Amino acid sequence: MALSTLLHIKPPPPFPSLKSHRSFFPILPPKISIPIPIPIQNPKPIKHFTMQRPHASTTVHSAVSGAFTLIQSSPATWQSAILSNLLIFVLGSPILVSGLSLSGIAAAFLLGTLTWRAFGPSGFLLVATYFIIGTAVTKVRMAQKEAEGVAEKRKGRRGPGSVIGSSAAGCICAFLTIFLVGGKAYSRLWQLGFVASFCTKLSDTVSSEVGKAYGKTTYLVTTLKVVPRGTEGAVSLEGTLAGLLASVLLAFVGCLMGQINGPEAIICVIASQIANVGESIIGAALQDKEGFRWLNNDAVNVINISMGSIFAVLMQQALLKNLHM
Repeated sequence: MALSTLLHIKPPPPFPSLKSHRSFFPILPPKISIPIPIPIQNPKPIKHFTMQRPHASTTVHSAVSGAFTLIQSSPATWQSAILSNLLIFVLGSPILVSGLSLSGIAAAFLLGTLTWRAFGPSGFLLVATYFIIGTAVTKVRMAQKEAEGVAEKRKGRRGPGSVIGSSAAGCICAFLTIFLVGGKAYSRLWQLGFVASFCTKLSDTVSSEVGKAYGKTTYLVTTLKVVPRGTEGAVSLEGTLAGLLASVLLAFVGCLMGQINGPEAIICVIASQIANVGESIIGAALQDKEGFRWLNNDAVNVINISMGSIFAVLMQQALLKNLHM
């Protein structure tokens, strides 16, 4: 007999199975997570950065504004001088074409650039006034002057030789001013010489063209002999008075623009008339004579305006010397 029977001991019940007795382990409900909204105060919008091309009108406006700023540079620079002349020459091309050949326009552009760099817009305006008046008076009674054989070639359209011959002294004064030759004390003298050279040339041009068109009686300046209109070295009362008025007008423009003052304007007028008399003497005595074939109109123009410029500077120096005595 078994020991367990004798002792009346009952075996323990079997261990319950997980599959058959699920209640042994309590089944917990599934965990449920409930999102809790967090309030955001004053939410800021998200910025999206994108590359944008500048508008065409904005670019043009900036370029134009920069160009005008450069033109107004004070004192003038080579960049402002070139840009200013380019703009003016494009706008004034109809007038330029009527008075200059293509090569003459190129020479005039160099003259205008140099003038703007040395004397600024006021100096350029002086040269422009000279050119406009000189071109206009050359066209006066062109048919009559052509019939008489005394008109300028190419319908009065002047080439580079004429431009250089008319501005050589002024260009020298401009270079002396740019490079401060003699220092600032002499800059006023170079400016005076510049104005006087163009007063001299305009007076010569107007007196010659008016004399050819309206001169009733023309005299050879060296002998006072009556000669045909257009003769080298010939003068007339009508042409002389017109030339005097032209120099007064241009000197007034120079004074108005601040290039010269009142006494200096008078000096320019006087110097221009002395130089024109000297030019007439040279033309009558030497031009077209044997041994002086090189002395053409352009060479005589250089001598003429150089005399006007030099006389003005010497007169100014003498006047200043007398004032300091």
